[in-house]
Amino acid sequence: MGIISMIVVGFIVGLLARAIMPGDQKLGWILTTVLGIVGSIVTGYLGAALGIYEPGQGAGWIGSIVGALIVLGVYGLIAKRS
Repeated sequence: MGIISMIVVGFIVGLLARAIMPGDQKLGWILTTVLGIVGSIVTGYLGAALGIYEPGQGAGWIGSIVGALIVLGVYGLIAKRS
């Protein structure tokens, strides 16, 4: 159940990040899910490095969305250069 819940949460976080970020992101549902999962992982590592989260503690919903926004912004910069 852990993997399935991670996929569902990643999809929801990815959708919310895409809704918040201005502009048109041409991502399918698989990349939206990957966006949410990677955003959660990035926020977990950044939060642990800054002392916000304990090591091994997962990021919350808001932190995951912020992480997904960061990843989406970086993706937009890379895609714009190509």
